[in-house]
Amino acid sequence: MSKGRIAFQGELGANSHEACLAAFPDMEPVPNATFEEAFEAIKSGDCRLGMIPVENSIAGRVADVHHLLPNSGLKIIGERFKPIHFQLMANPGVKLEDLQVVQSMPIALAQCRRTVRRLKLKTEAVGDTALAAKLLAEKPDPRRAAISPALAAELYGLEILARDIEDEHHNTTRFLIMTADPNPPAPPFTAPCITSFVFRVRNIPAALYKALGGFATNGVNMTKLESYMENGAFTATFFYAEVDGRPEDRGLARAFEELQFFSERFEILGVYPADPFRERG
Repeated sequence: MSKGRIAFQGELGANSHEACLAAFPDMEPVPNATFEEAFEAIKSGDCRLGMIPVENSIAGRVADVHHLLPNSGLKIIGERFKPIHFQLMANPGVKLEDLQVVQSMPIALAQCRRTVRRLKLKTEAVGDTALAAKLLAEKPDPRRAAISPALAAELYGLEILARDIEDEHHNTTRFLIMTADPNPPAPPFTAPCITSFVFRVRNIPAALYKALGGFATNGVNMTKLESYMENGAFTATFFYAEVDGRPEDRGLARAFEELQFFSERFEILGVYPADPFRERG
Protein backbone atom coordinates (compact mmCIF):
# COMPACT_ATOMS: atom_id res chain seq x y z
CA MET A 1 0.00 0.00 0.00
CA SER A 2 1.29 3.42 -0.92
CA LYS A 3 1.87 5.74 2.05
CA GLY A 4 1.98 8.81 -0.12
CA ARG A 5 -1.11 8.77 -2.37
CA ILE A 6 -4.40 10.61 -1.93
CA ALA A 7 -7.46 9.97 -4.11
CA PHE A 8 -9.80 12.60 -5.52
CA GLN A 9 -12.58 12.70 -8.10
CA GLY A 10 -11.93 14.56 -11.32
CA GLU A 11 -9.10 15.33 -13.71
CA LEU A 12 -5.68 16.64 -12.73
CA GLY A 13 -6.10 20.37 -12.20
CA ALA A 14 -9.55 20.15 -10.60
CA ASN A 15 -10.49 21.99 -7.42
CA SER A 16 -10.17 18.68 -5.55
CA HIS A 17 -6.61 18.37 -6.86
CA GLU A 18 -5.83 21.87 -5.55
CA ALA A 19 -7.35 20.89 -2.18
CA CYS A 20 -5.08 17.82 -2.00
CA LEU A 21 -1.97 19.88 -2.68
CA ALA A 22 -2.92 22.52 -0.12
CA ALA A 23 -3.64 20.03 2.67
CA PHE A 24 -1.07 17.31 1.86
CA PRO A 25 1.72 18.82 -0.26
CA ASP A 26 3.94 15.74 0.25
CA MET A 27 1.36 13.25 -1.03
CA GLU A 28 0.74 12.27 -4.64
CA PRO A 29 -2.78 13.25 -5.79
CA VAL A 30 -4.47 10.44 -7.77
CA PRO A 31 -7.36 11.37 -10.10
CA ASN A 32 -10.46 9.17 -10.39
CA ALA A 33 -13.26 9.48 -12.92
CA THR A 34 -16.07 8.92 -10.40
CA PHE A 35 -16.64 9.16 -6.66
CA GLU A 36 -17.20 5.40 -6.58
CA GLU A 37 -13.73 4.86 -8.04
CA ALA A 38 -12.18 7.32 -5.59
CA PHE A 39 -13.80 5.50 -2.66
CA GLU A 40 -12.62 2.15 -4.02
CA ALA A 41 -9.05 3.46 -4.36
CA ILE A 42 -9.10 4.27 -0.64
CA LYS A 43 -10.77 1.00 0.40
CA SER A 44 -8.38 -1.13 -1.67
CA GLY A 45 -5.31 0.52 -0.15
CA ASP A 46 -4.16 1.95 -3.48
CA CYS A 47 -4.44 5.36 -1.82
CA ARG A 48 -3.93 6.05 1.86
CA LEU A 49 -6.41 8.94 1.99
CA GLY A 50 -9.17 10.57 -0.04
CA MET A 51 -10.15 14.23 -0.46
CA ILE A 52 -13.90 14.21 -1.11
CA PRO A 53 -16.13 17.29 -1.61
CA VAL A 54 -19.42 17.10 0.28
CA GLU A 55 -21.00 20.53 -0.06
CA ASN A 56 -20.65 23.93 -1.68
CA SER A 57 -21.82 27.23 -0.23
CA ILE A 58 -23.72 28.05 -3.45
CA ALA A 59 -24.61 24.71 -5.03
CA GLY A 60 -25.43 22.79 -1.84
CA ARG A 61 -24.54 19.20 -1.05
CA VAL A 62 -22.81 16.78 -3.40
CA ALA A 63 -25.59 14.21 -3.59
CA ASP A 64 -23.52 11.29 -4.89
CA VAL A 65 -21.12 11.50 -1.97
CA HIS A 66 -23.79 11.59 0.71
CA HIS A 67 -25.34 8.42 -0.65
CA LEU A 68 -21.96 6.67 -0.77
CA LEU A 69 -20.75 7.70 2.69
CA PRO A 70 -23.00 5.62 4.98
CA ASN A 71 -22.05 2.25 3.47
CA SER A 72 -18.53 3.05 2.30
CA GLY A 73 -16.73 1.48 5.24
CA LEU A 74 -14.49 4.55 5.33
CA LYS A 75 -13.87 6.90 8.24
CA ILE A 76 -13.66 10.70 8.23
CA ILE A 77 -10.48 12.04 9.81
CA GLY A 78 -10.59 15.68 8.78
CA GLU A 79 -12.31 18.50 6.95
CA ARG A 80 -11.06 21.33 4.75
CA PHE A 81 -12.86 24.42 3.49
CA LYS A 82 -11.56 25.69 0.16
CA PRO A 83 -12.47 29.04 -1.41
CA ILE A 84 -13.35 28.33 -5.04
CA HIS A 85 -11.97 30.60 -7.75
CA PHE A 86 -12.48 30.18 -11.49
CA GLN A 87 -10.16 31.41 -14.24
CA LEU A 88 -10.96 32.06 -17.88
CA MET A 89 -8.19 30.39 -19.89
CA ALA A 90 -7.36 29.79 -23.53
CA ASN A 91 -4.61 28.49 -25.79
CA PRO A 92 -1.43 30.61 -25.87
CA GLY A 93 -1.74 33.74 -28.00
CA VAL A 94 -5.53 33.88 -27.92
CA LYS A 95 -7.07 37.22 -26.92
CA LEU A 96 -10.37 37.93 -25.21
CA GLU A 97 -11.82 39.47 -28.35
CA ASP A 98 -11.12 36.23 -30.28
CA LEU A 99 -13.39 34.14 -28.07
CA GLN A 100 -16.81 32.89 -29.08
CA VAL A 101 -17.39 29.81 -26.90
CA VAL A 102 -16.51 28.89 -23.32
CA GLN A 103 -16.62 25.34 -21.96
CA SER A 104 -16.77 24.01 -18.42
CA MET A 105 -19.00 21.96 -16.13
CA PRO A 106 -22.53 23.41 -15.83
CA ILE A 107 -22.17 24.57 -12.22
CA ALA A 108 -18.98 26.51 -13.05
CA LEU A 109 -20.62 28.15 -16.05
CA ALA A 110 -23.56 29.14 -13.86
CA GLN A 111 -21.29 30.58 -11.18
CA CYS A 112 -19.47 32.75 -13.76
CA ARG A 113 -22.60 33.96 -15.55
CA ARG A 114 -21.79 37.67 -15.38
CA THR A 115 -18.43 37.37 -17.11
CA VAL A 116 -19.81 34.98 -19.71
CA ARG A 117 -22.65 37.40 -20.46
CA ARG A 118 -20.35 40.44 -20.58
CA LEU A 119 -18.07 38.71 -23.10
CA LYS A 120 -21.12 37.47 -25.07
CA LEU A 121 -19.85 33.90 -25.11
CA LYS A 122 -21.82 30.80 -25.96
CA THR A 123 -21.50 28.04 -23.35
CA GLU A 124 -20.81 24.33 -23.75
CA ALA A 125 -21.00 21.88 -20.88
CA VAL A 126 -18.38 19.23 -20.10
CA GLY A 127 -18.20 16.89 -17.12
CA ASP A 128 -15.41 18.54 -15.14
CA THR A 129 -13.75 21.95 -14.90
CA ALA A 130 -10.25 20.55 -15.34
CA LEU A 131 -11.44 18.35 -18.21
CA ALA A 132 -12.53 21.53 -20.02
CA ALA A 133 -8.94 22.79 -19.86
CA LYS A 134 -7.49 19.41 -20.84
CA LEU A 135 -9.74 19.14 -23.90
CA LEU A 136 -8.80 22.64 -25.01
CA ALA A 137 -5.10 21.85 -24.69
CA GLU A 138 -5.53 18.62 -26.69
CA LYS A 139 -7.48 20.36 -29.45
CA PRO A 140 -6.44 24.04 -29.63
CA ASP A 141 -9.08 26.44 -30.92
CA PRO A 142 -8.61 30.24 -30.99
CA ARG A 143 -12.36 30.76 -30.60
CA ARG A 144 -12.64 28.70 -27.42
CA ALA A 145 -11.91 29.22 -23.73
CA ALA A 146 -12.29 27.10 -20.62
CA ILE A 147 -13.39 28.02 -17.11
CA SER A 148 -11.15 26.06 -14.76
CA PRO A 149 -9.02 26.37 -11.61
CA ALA A 150 -5.64 28.10 -11.96
CA LEU A 151 -3.80 24.78 -11.53
CA ALA A 152 -5.35 23.49 -14.77
CA ALA A 153 -3.81 26.35 -16.77
CA GLU A 154 -0.40 25.48 -15.35
CA LEU A 155 -0.76 21.75 -16.03
CA TYR A 156 -2.15 22.03 -19.57
CA GLY A 157 -0.15 24.99 -20.87
CA LEU A 158 -3.03 27.45 -21.17
CA GLU A 159 -2.99 31.20 -20.57
CA ILE A 160 -5.30 32.88 -18.07
CA LEU A 161 -7.15 35.77 -19.72
CA ALA A 162 -9.34 36.76 -16.75
CA ARG A 163 -8.83 35.82 -13.09
CA ASP A 164 -11.32 35.02 -10.34
CA ILE A 165 -14.36 35.47 -12.55
CA GLU A 166 -16.85 33.79 -10.20
CA ASP A 167 -19.92 35.92 -9.48
CA GLU A 168 -19.81 35.25 -5.72
CA HIS A 169 -16.40 35.50 -4.10
CA HIS A 170 -17.56 33.73 -0.93
CA ASN A 171 -17.96 30.54 -2.99
CA THR A 172 -16.52 27.78 -0.78
CA THR A 173 -16.41 23.98 -0.95
CA ARG A 174 -16.12 21.75 2.07
CA PHE A 175 -14.06 18.57 1.69
CA LEU A 176 -13.87 15.52 3.96
CA ILE A 177 -10.61 13.62 4.36
CA MET A 178 -11.30 9.87 4.31
CA THR A 179 -9.35 6.78 5.36
CA ALA A 180 -9.93 3.02 5.22
CA ASP A 181 -8.44 2.63 8.71
CA PRO A 182 -11.38 1.39 10.84
CA ASN A 183 -9.81 2.82 14.00
CA PRO A 184 -7.92 6.00 13.10
CA PRO A 185 -6.07 7.87 15.86
CA ALA A 186 -8.26 10.19 17.90
CA PRO A 187 -7.73 13.91 17.28
CA PRO A 188 -5.83 15.87 19.93
CA PHE A 189 -7.95 17.00 22.88
CA THR A 190 -6.75 20.56 22.37
CA ALA A 191 -8.71 20.81 19.10
CA PRO A 192 -12.43 21.60 18.79
CA CYS A 193 -13.96 18.55 17.10
CA ILE A 194 -16.81 17.48 14.86
CA THR A 195 -18.50 14.08 15.09
CA SER A 196 -20.27 12.76 11.98
CA PHE A 197 -22.75 9.89 12.23
CA VAL A 198 -25.67 8.18 10.51
CA PHE A 199 -28.83 6.74 12.02
CA ARG A 200 -32.17 5.21 11.07
CA VAL A 201 -35.08 5.88 13.38
CA ARG A 202 -37.48 3.19 14.51
CA ASN A 203 -40.92 3.09 12.92
CA ILE A 204 -42.83 4.59 15.82
CA PRO A 205 -44.73 7.88 16.15
CA ALA A 206 -42.53 10.95 16.75
CA ALA A 207 -39.39 8.79 16.57
CA LEU A 208 -37.22 11.55 15.10
CA TYR A 209 -38.42 14.12 17.63
CA LYS A 210 -37.67 11.72 20.47
CA ALA A 211 -34.33 10.62 18.99
CA LEU A 212 -33.09 14.19 18.74
CA GLY A 213 -34.43 15.41 22.06
CA GLY A 214 -31.27 14.39 23.90
CA PHE A 215 -29.13 16.79 21.88
CA ALA A 216 -31.24 19.75 23.02
CA THR A 217 -31.49 18.72 26.66
CA ASN A 218 -27.75 18.03 26.86
CA GLY A 219 -26.70 21.27 25.16
CA VAL A 220 -25.16 19.63 22.07
CA ASN A 221 -24.92 21.83 18.97
CA MET A 222 -26.09 19.93 15.87
CA THR A 223 -24.64 21.63 12.79
CA LYS A 224 -26.08 19.33 10.11
CA LEU A 225 -29.05 16.98 9.71
CA GLU A 226 -29.95 15.54 6.31
CA SER A 227 -32.44 12.83 5.35
CA TYR A 228 -32.21 10.21 2.62
CA MET A 229 -34.39 7.80 0.72
CA GLU A 230 -33.16 4.23 0.88
CA ASN A 231 -33.68 1.62 -1.84
CA GLY A 232 -36.03 3.88 -3.77
CA ALA A 233 -38.61 4.03 -0.96
CA PHE A 234 -40.35 7.37 -0.42
CA THR A 235 -39.68 7.44 3.29
CA ALA A 236 -37.12 9.71 4.95
CA THR A 237 -36.05 7.57 7.89
CA PHE A 238 -32.28 7.52 7.28
CA PHE A 239 -30.23 10.50 8.40
CA TYR A 240 -26.70 11.90 8.23
CA ALA A 241 -25.79 14.33 11.02
CA GLU A 242 -22.89 16.31 12.43
CA VAL A 243 -22.48 17.71 15.92
CA ASP A 244 -19.87 19.71 17.79
CA GLY A 245 -17.84 17.65 20.25
CA ARG A 246 -16.56 14.11 20.80
CA PRO A 247 -18.54 10.96 21.65
CA GLU A 248 -16.84 10.76 25.06
CA ASP A 249 -18.03 14.24 26.07
CA ARG A 250 -20.64 13.78 28.79
CA GLY A 251 -23.41 15.70 27.01
CA LEU A 252 -22.84 14.05 23.64
CA ALA A 253 -22.54 10.59 25.22
CA ARG A 254 -25.96 11.05 26.84
CA ALA A 255 -27.46 12.38 23.60
CA PHE A 256 -26.15 9.36 21.69
CA GLU A 257 -27.56 7.01 24.30
CA GLU A 258 -31.02 8.54 23.86
CA LEU A 259 -30.68 8.56 20.06
CA GLN A 260 -29.85 4.86 19.96
CA PHE A 261 -32.89 3.99 22.06
CA PHE A 262 -35.12 5.31 19.26
CA SER A 263 -32.97 4.11 16.34
CA GLU A 264 -32.55 0.85 14.45
CA ARG A 265 -29.12 1.77 13.18
CA PHE A 266 -26.46 4.11 14.54
CA GLU A 267 -22.89 4.47 13.31
CA ILE A 268 -20.20 7.07 13.91
CA LEU A 269 -18.45 7.89 10.63
CA GLY A 270 -15.72 10.04 12.07
CA VAL A 271 -14.42 12.26 14.86
CA TYR A 272 -12.11 14.95 13.54
CA PRO A 273 -10.74 18.45 14.22
CA ALA A 274 -12.92 21.33 13.06
CA ASP A 275 -11.28 23.35 10.29
CA PRO A 276 -10.33 26.85 11.59
CA PHE A 277 -12.23 28.22 8.59
CA ARG A 278 -15.41 27.61 10.59
CA GLU A 279 -14.40 30.43 12.94
CA ARG A 280 -13.15 32.73 10.15
CA GLY A 281 -16.05 32.00 7.85
